[in-house]
Amino acid sequence: MSHNNCILTLLDLKDKNITFSENWMEDVQINGIRSKVISGILSFQPTHCYNCGHLFDSQIIKHGFKTSRIKMMKLSGFDTYLDLKKQRYKCRHCDRTFTLKTSLVESNCYLSNPLKQAIFLEASHKKSESDIARELNVSHSTVNRIIHTSYEEQPLHFNSLPKVLCFDEFKSVKSAEGAMSFIFCDASNGKLIDIVEDRRLSTLKPYFMRFSKEAREGVTHVVIDMYAPYMTLIKEVFPNAKIVLDKFHVVQLLSRALNKTRIRFMNQNKEFYNKFKHYWRLLLKAQEDIHSTHYFYSNCFKKQISQQEIIDFLLALDPELKATYDFYQTIKQAIKLRNFDAFHHAIQNPSDLLSPEMKTALKTLTNYQDYIKNTIETSYTNGVLEGINNKIKVIKRMAFGYRSFYHFKARILIIHKYTFEQKNKRNQTAQRAA
Repeated sequence: MSHNNCILTLLDLKDKNITFSENWMEDVQINGIRSKVISGILSFQPTHCYNCGHLFDSQIIKHGFKTSRIKMMKLSGFDTYLDLKKQRYKCRHCDRTFTLKTSLVESNCYLSNPLKQAIFLEASHKKSESDIARELNVSHSTVNRIIHTSYEEQPLHFNSLPKVLCFDEFKSVKSAEGAMSFIFCDASNGKLIDIVEDRRLSTLKPYFMRFSKEAREGVTHVVIDMYAPYMTLIKEVFPNAKIVLDKFHVVQLLSRALNKTRIRFMNQNKEFYNKFKHYWRLLLKAQEDIHSTHYFYSNCFKKQISQQEIIDFLLALDPELKATYDFYQTIKQAIKLRNFDAFHHAIQNPSDLLSPEMKTALKTLTNYQDYIKNTIETSYTNGVLEGINNKIKVIKRMAFGYRSFYHFKARILIIHKYTFEQKNKRNQTAQRAA
């Protein structure tokens, strides 16, 4: 391999028109930082004038050089620059000059394309933008600009929608119109579709009406929590879609009611306060997960005892608490086993001893039992979107918050898109290996 090809390979340069002399690198101080400066020459015969388009002939002559300092990827941890002498030409047909172009860098830009790609790749990971700028020797505003450019290259298509959608929201930034921003994805593969600044119905309805009628009619199911405006939105915008309440939120409604009942009883009975406070998780545990034969020493009871005995002791203290607990376990078991008949029977024949908190939850279950039927009969959940929301919290925390909603949205979409593509590649690789 020649001297010139070795340098091109080292710098990962694809333009073979760039050549280097023997003394092609030197150490210099740039802004007080020891850096590597590489000297190169770009020279070749163009096919035409870049200004008037006239084909190359004897009237297009060489006209000196123009040197540009291009910021490159780091070499051995040092900031690296390329002083590239670009051949200039003068066209006597239009009496104008032009400078040769290279695939290494765009016109009127000092950042090499490989460096831009590296910035975008780093921005696709869960990493603060200040760290990216520091590691790649660029400014924070440069990282912002590349993130915005990459986001603008991902247009939203309004002629298609997945058959099953997941709706949710997350805590937005202060500059956003609403306190909570809306997010939705494809339930089948977790692909994030878009983020809307405000989750209120007045914002979401005009947004979804931009999608074609065929796309909206093709949606068969929408998975949501118990936010009422979402239900109104689905009925008005997606005529063929069934509303599916997320299983987690249904069980959460019941567990909160049971927990409030426990806290109220605990505060009224100071004698058993410590026992209720210490073993509150046991009351929320699924019945089949409670151990009845495994004994352990309890400081609260001062003896060897099993989980089942603790629950039996606590429930025996109050009939209301026991009835509320039994109702909680019945509904939870019916949802887990996908038994809508058992669910329907439980809410139609509740005990008179249910606590006020659980009676309020029962009203909600009764009002939404048609949607809960869809929940039980299908396997759709909002789990994948909850995972995305958790990732959003991590992104926001790493950056110590975001000022601009637009920038926050761009960063979320870029990170998720890269993660989603990498996951698909791993799955495809595993399938081929199998």
